[in-house]
Amino acid sequence: MNVNSSCWGLFVDINDTLYCSMLDHHQVVKISLNDSVMSSNHVAAGTGIGGPDSNQLRSPRGIFVDVNLDLYVADCDNDRVQLFQSGESNGITVAGSHPWRKTITLSCPSGIILDAEKYLFIADQNNHRIVGSNLDGFRCLVGCNGMGSQSNQLNQPFSFSFDHSGNIFVADHSNHRIQKFKYVRRLCVNTFSGLQKSYSSSLTNNSQMYYRDCKKENFYYESIQVKVIKSGYYTFRVSGAIDPYGSIYNNKFNPLDPVDNLLNQDYAHNSDIQLKLDIYLDADIIYVLVMTTFDSKEVGEFSINISGRNEVNFERLSTPVNIQLIYSLKLTDNSPTYYRDCQVPQCHYETLQIHVNTTGSYILWSKSNTDAYGYIYKNDFNPLKPSENLLLSHDGECNDGQFKLIIDLENTTRYILVVTTRNPKITGSFSVFISGPNNVSLSPFSPKQSSCVIGDQCNVYMKGIGLTLDDILRDELQPNKVLNNQSFSIKLSAVLTIVMFVAGLINSVLSFITFHHKDAQQVGCGMYLLTSAITSLLAISMFIIKFWFVVLTHINASTSLSVLRGGCASIEPILKLFLYLDSWLNACVAVERAVLIFKGVNFDKKKSKSIARRTIVILPFCIFGTLIHELAFRRLFVYEAAPGMSKNNENPNNRYVSCITHYSPSIQNYNTAVLFFHLVGPFIINLLSALFIIFGGARQRSNARTNQNFKEHVQEQFREHKQLIISPIVLLVLSIPRLIISLLPGCVKTSENLWLYLGPYFISFTPPMLIFLIFVCPSELYMKAFKQSFNRIRRRTP
Repeated sequence: MNVNSSCWGLFVDINDTLYCSMLDHHQVVKISLNDSVMSSNHVAAGTGIGGPDSNQLRSPRGIFVDVNLDLYVADCDNDRVQLFQSGESNGITVAGSHPWRKTITLSCPSGIILDAEKYLFIADQNNHRIVGSNLDGFRCLVGCNGMGSQSNQLNQPFSFSFDHSGNIFVADHSNHRIQKFKYVRRLCVNTFSGLQKSYSSSLTNNSQMYYRDCKKENFYYESIQVKVIKSGYYTFRVSGAIDPYGSIYNNKFNPLDPVDNLLNQDYAHNSDIQLKLDIYLDADIIYVLVMTTFDSKEVGEFSINISGRNEVNFERLSTPVNIQLIYSLKLTDNSPTYYRDCQVPQCHYETLQIHVNTTGSYILWSKSNTDAYGYIYKNDFNPLKPSENLLLSHDGECNDGQFKLIIDLENTTRYILVVTTRNPKITGSFSVFISGPNNVSLSPFSPKQSSCVIGDQCNVYMKGIGLTLDDILRDELQPNKVLNNQSFSIKLSAVLTIVMFVAGLINSVLSFITFHHKDAQQVGCGMYLLTSAITSLLAISMFIIKFWFVVLTHINASTSLSVLRGGCASIEPILKLFLYLDSWLNACVAVERAVLIFKGVNFDKKKSKSIARRTIVILPFCIFGTLIHELAFRRLFVYEAAPGMSKNNENPNNRYVSCITHYSPSIQNYNTAVLFFHLVGPFIINLLSALFIIFGGARQRSNARTNQNFKEHVQEQFREHKQLIISPIVLLVLSIPRLIISLLPGCVKTSENLWLYLGPYFISFTPPMLIFLIFVCPSELYMKAFKQSFNRIRRRTP
């Protein structure tokens, strides 16, 4: 890029750096004149693509660089003047078009000058005038009578300059002349007058301190809130016994991030006016003026005089340091560890409760030989979820690696301070300082580790209602140990499951033999019981599959996640399907018996069998429909423990897996209702049917045999059919443990009383094993069918 042939405007700053506005390339470049080779240039402003954004220019012309190396650019085709503060790529519109504040209307500004008092003068080319700023804003200085060739008119001026007397010389382009206007300062007479306001204070050894440039040097400072009643330009002049350094911020000032919200800053340039800030202030915005010193830890008095269009209100924000407490603590190898910010593992930490006597603003900071991080929580701190309840944190940035927390604390609220380190496994001594309006104290605080929470590394799950076999056995099973090396409880459980499976298999085989006989299938009851014999075998089979799946996958910590995910999603719903189906088939048997009593000789056996066939087909789909939500909300929860944070040393992979159901409150209520429905529903149907059989049968007999009264018939019916009352009660009692376990909180510590939970869980699976005892043994018809079928099998067997 040929700089010499492409430049429109040139400017050399105090460091002998040449700035060049490149009209066609829409940017400003700079070249150091001190370099032996000036072939390389650096972009000072603009992206090279013309546009209206804050980091773009369109046909830039005149440029000016002040003593702070801030760059002012006449952005011609954007009709504005842009200020690019030193080192910034985004510009600030100080004159012309602006999305939220219009200062003055410009049309292709082409020349720009900033005077010693930071007032801006602009050659407004297509408006044929020179304009300047003062405390009241911008006003026209020359060429204020429109385009023309008269002595007081201009025609497309594109540049201008001042001499030492304040006279202005204008390159009047289209009039082909140089115009001189004498002593332009007289045109601004009385424009710099305004209301005055003074503020006096001092920086002392008790003043607040901060790292002004985020470097190693500490500076005393005082922050002052500034509120103007009327928008306009205001001038701050500071003098006193210190070498002042002033900064103005928009809305708030953060000493830990002194660049954030910064609008302007200045420091002493000469002895007459030690510090001078000229800035446009909006009446709708609160500003913060920060007074500090040019050199570190300088103290002394200072006074601020401000002039502007209207009254200015000052309010001191920072308060003197008033140390109320110095607390010493030490992080050791025995201190607890956690994942700091869910990113850095094995960070030792200490938790302290803050006791506040008086509501107010407090400052907490640390001193130690290592980088310290500080966090303040409201009410409680959970190391597994470090973002929960977090109010404020600081990582030591811009404070020499030590945390500093500035926060408003209430005396009615519990606050928790967490002190930790930047890097893992760091130990050492710390001192915590607290400054505030009144006495404050710290005491050790122990976070509550809820067993309802599982997970690690900020990957946690809060267990809800319902204990599963995973929950009962998880803490008892030891990874990477064979079954013989497991606890006695696990080995006994394994034996019991095998015994239950064998008993269930015998029950199902005997029941199948009975109900497969044609005499047992004369009505629908036999078909229901034949199907129940099959589903009870499937239920007890799924139970043993469930048990061994949980045991083997917990023992083998390297089991494939796809296998675990498939088992989690399918085994439990299928197990429930067979259990519920078996209960409802028993209820169907009770209903048909009641219908038989009601119909008497009019009972239609063919219709009964037809209804039974349709019911047996439809019932599984209806039950599965009530369980479909489990497939949607049942998932595998996988979490990795940090190195050295594993729950036991036998799991080198540090991987832990749990099958969970993540229900919303409404789905949880629905799931509970489904559980009650499938457990209590069959029981009620069985009980009501049994009562109807007894009392209905007694009524029919009393009508036929009048020699006995109704009460005697009821007693006779009860003696004859008492198993119909006893059997549903027995089945309900045996199923109640499953209901209780399903409603217990998932965070119950089962390891403390393992068999208190594991025993009822096993008992709840005994009903499918009792079909033969409940339905076959008490019935002469079914026992006869069983004996006939059994004898037939014996004759066929060699």
